[in-house]
Amino acid sequence: MTTAAVPASAPKPLNRRLKGWPGWVLLLGVVVVALLIGSTRSTGPLTDADRLDGIAQRIACPECDGESVYESQSPAAANIRIQVASLIKQGTYSDDQIIAYVQTNFGTKTQLVPKATGFDAIVWALPVFAGVCAIGGLTVAFRRWKLAADTVPTEQDRTLVDDALREQDDGR
Repeated sequence: MTTAAVPASAPKPLNRRLKGWPGWVLLLGVVVVALLIGSTRSTGPLTDADRLDGIAQRIACPECDGESVYESQSPAAANIRIQVASLIKQGTYSDDQIIAYVQTNFGTKTQLVPKATGFDAIVWALPVFAGVCAIGGLTVAFRRWKLAADTVPTEQDRTLVDDALREQDDGR
């Protein structure tokens, strides 16, 4: 496979320019913007029953091990569901305020699921992003290694190696 010599002043093709550091910076910028949009987007209005279920799934049962208030049938979980339903019915509290209320009244270890907005969402998404970048980087590296291994030497390459071996043998 022969490649023609490219003058130093000739611009690189578009695909080569995008594979360099500007392409990675652009990709990083797109991912950061997507994470910020995803972490601040709201899903719209919910019914009271949807809100109750959503909040109950995010609160850990104080008596049960590893169960949410939504799943648990314990008296404490039932009391929390009743309290949350009454706070929702009042209509003056947000979901986060209700969860904060439950945390202050039932202890700090009641939050089962981290918040899905703001900094918490970014912290949970970063390992996934790092894994995707690592897989992408390995894919690019393996493709380059495969292309380098598949390169067939030209007759000029063979002549150059033969000349170098002859010079080495003559020097001995």
